Amino acid sequence: MSPLHSLATEAGLLIDWEDAAGDPQRVSDEALVAVLAALGLPADSPAAIAESRRHLAEDQAASCSFVSADVGKPVALPAGCLREGPVELVTEAGDRRSVTLTKDRSGLSLPAIDVPGYYQLVQGDHTIRLAIAPRRCFGVADAAGGKRLWGTAVQIAGLRDPHRAFGDFGTLAEAARAFAGKGADALAISPVHALFPADASRYSPYAPSSRLFLNILYADPALAGANVEEPASAELIDWSAAIPARLRQLRAAFAARSDAVRAEVADYARKGGDELLRHARFEALHAHFFQESGATGWQGWPAVFHDPAGDAVARFAAEHAEEVDFYLFCQWLAKRSLDAAQRAATDGGMALGLIADLAVGMDGGGSHAWSRRDDLLTGLSLGAPPDLLGPEGQSWGITGFSPRALQRTAFEPYIATLRAALDHAGGIRIDHALGLRRLWVVPEGASPRDGAYLTMPLDDMLRVLAIESHRARAVVIGEDLGTVPEGFRPKMDERGMLGMRVLPFERDEDGFIPADRWSQEAAAMTGTHDLATVAGWWVERDIDWNWRLGRTRPDAVEADERATRAEERALLWQAFSDAGVADAPEPSDDSAPAVDAALAFVAGTPCELAILPIEDLIGAEEQPNLPGTIDEHPNWRRRMPAPTPELLDRPDVARRVARINAMRNG
Repeated sequence: MSPLHSLATEAGLLIDWEDAAGDPQRVSDEALVAVLAALGLPADSPAAIAESRRHLAEDQAASCSFVSADVGKPVALPAGCLREGPVELVTEAGDRRSVTLTKDRSGLSLPAIDVPGYYQLVQGDHTIRLAIAPRRCFGVADAAGGKRLWGTAVQIAGLRDPHRAFGDFGTLAEAARAFAGKGADALAISPVHALFPADASRYSPYAPSSRLFLNILYADPALAGANVEEPASAELIDWSAAIPARLRQLRAAFAARSDAVRAEVADYARKGGDELLRHARFEALHAHFFQESGATGWQGWPAVFHDPAGDAVARFAAEHAEEVDFYLFCQWLAKRSLDAAQRAATDGGMALGLIADLAVGMDGGGSHAWSRRDDLLTGLSLGAPPDLLGPEGQSWGITGFSPRALQRTAFEPYIATLRAALDHAGGIRIDHALGLRRLWVVPEGASPRDGAYLTMPLDDMLRVLAIESHRARAVVIGEDLGTVPEGFRPKMDERGMLGMRVLPFERDEDGFIPADRWSQEAAAMTGTHDLATVAGWWVERDIDWNWRLGRTRPDAVEADERATRAEERALLWQAFSDAGVADAPEPSDDSAPAVDAALAFVAGTPCELAILPIEDLIGAEEQPNLPGTIDEHPNWRRRMPAPTPELLDRPDVARRVARINAMRNG
């Protein structure tokens, strides 16, 4: 192995990997050098490689601050961290007891610990954080016995209210009550992470400023006593007008806040501590410099403001105290509003209520990167190699946690992120869960094809996830679509993380997999926000869009694609007929029978949980998002045709919901 390849391997990069078709691939040396440079490991000369290997070895030897293990099993400790003999074990409550480290051929170990949670292992001046995990995540059976649950998935902004320009947490609460009244036990929602409220062009929920805080644009002004009257848009949300209008409402609510509200916000700010204050300062600074110079992220601010603990930031905060207080108020109101939505769901009888969506990363110019940039992979964009969903590969323009930083910080940023997502939910969907095992990282400005896989500490991350899942009593769904590494799904199954079984992808060499063969420990779905709806797929709306936008292979022939779709429709209808959810000839130009059958087919699977997107429940043809597009397709702008209670009372929707309930309870 060459010195470059040795360095890449030691840094956690995969030189050889298999693509979605199972074909072997190798990362070029040029791409390795670029990725290593972004990781802070120069490799453009033999001397640089040698120095980077030395630096990496020192970093790994000094990074002995976190160990995870399973409850009831001995805890293996890294070599060189502690000495054989007595150590002090400290519980989260501060209780202390002496234990003895023993040594054998495999190294040092600690006796098994029988209570899950976090511990400190102290010996002299060295402390290790222990994460002792339950064997499995909190599951559907824990929440609802042997019942097979169902729920829907919604894009919060798309929920309609005649008095609001886009859906918010108040609209979400109304939807939760409506679905709970129809027998649903879960409501999966789009990400609610903090965005960039001063910039009305940034409304994608998957490119957040921070995953530790909430999108204040979803705060319900009515909960602060404001009169919510906005010009409601028609089919599409006009974010350029809607976001400034919502901020004006929030400012009016802030100006009119009562003494009681002031006291609540002050108490919330005290509990939020420095992290919350830094985020509020970031939002004030971002609004200031975006208006002054168009700076989209902290890198575009004057250099003196790059340090969140610097004097310039402190002076700005003092001079703009009212503005910082406004953003603290908005975070308080957003949390209060989202908590109310979860209460509406559970008070209505839902076993789970909201299922939060954890985006895979965050914007490198955002709040988290400004205040805690050492947590992240600087100079690298997360993405995906070429696959069926993205033949040219994908670079998402977001960054994520550095595995070296996670070890150095005892996984504190990851733990905080999970807790923020689970604070208001009975479940969590982890976007691109494959990133727990490995991340496709692309140097900024490079083609997605010139990226590489960076391995992540999967076992540690799954154990922490299991701990936090039980503490929040929340089920875990992992988006396991795309290029799935060998052994990943068995790891998910072992930890009780539900995979996603999505109708268009559940196929084998004979066609679509019969409903009764779908995995029990999985979430069954007719589709996702990134896929064509059932109706849209049936009438080839996705093919229409791809050809309209030129999103096809150079050798593609439109007539061939449509002929292939006709064959696929026949196979799917045959699967519906075999499952007994369709008893008529295949419909030609009417998608409604296909929607009926698809919903019943997925509801009839043995999967513990079925998530049926609201777009499919109402038979919509357009999908919320078209991956790989920004302005070419109206991503994250589509609205429901009516408020949720009205939609659920439509005869066709009511009939579908009744059938779903019968299938799930049968």
